[in-house]
Amino acid sequence: QLELVESGGGSVQAGGSLRLSCATSGDMFSSYVMGWFRQAPGKEREGVSCTYWTGITTYYVDSVKDRFTISRDNAKNTMYLQMNSLKPEDAAMYYCAARPRYRGGCSRDPNAYTLWGQGTQVTVSS
Repeated sequence: QLELVESGGGSVQAGGSLRLSCATSGDMFSSYVMGWFRQAPGKEREGVSCTYWTGITTYYVDSVKDRFTISRDNAKNTMYLQMNSLKPEDAAMYYCAARPRYRGGCSRDPNAYTLWGQGTQVTVSS
């Protein structure tokens, strides 16, 4: 099955940028719908964005629209999340997740995804 490893998190000041990566291995990247989620302490895991093999993006959570961009490089079996104009409220653990295409399409529901990375921490100071 697909294995996912996130990287790129860190600590930035408000207004800064980070680029998260989700490197995958072990299975056909094209067979999976890929999503980014985040979870802040004391809060539920929240869907940030999702993309298909074709690169089509189905949604961004309202709070990140026009600031975050999801993408995937199918040749590198890697998904990215470019995060610009970061705000303190963006601070969270960020996870990439994969859902086999035969199980359905993009979803904001974390329970729809069967495979998860270990997460990468994003800290934003004001």
